[in-house]
Amino acid sequence: MKKSVITVVGKDSVGIIAKVCTFLADNDINILDISQTIVDGFFNMMMIVDFKTADKKFTEVSEELESLGEEIGCVIRIQREEIFDNMHRI
Repeated sequence: MKKSVITVVGKDSVGIIAKVCTFLADNDINILDISQTIVDGFFNMMMIVDFKTADKKFTEVSEELESLGEEIGCVIRIQREEIFDNMHRI
């Protein structure tokens, strides 16, 4: 399993979850866990995804998610699980 963490932050609007989830499904990226909150009109979502069956390379998906974020008025970032694992080993 190749886990990654996706974060989505921005002003709340209709369709944010749908657009991000559709992008992931279209690229064969499986959502393992998802958490989202809205605080004072600001949307915040964190997803754990499995990247092993993805059609594209990690860098390409990262760039496309960033572009999608710009389209929907959010900041979208994806990071590999190894980053978090290595941070906790230090």
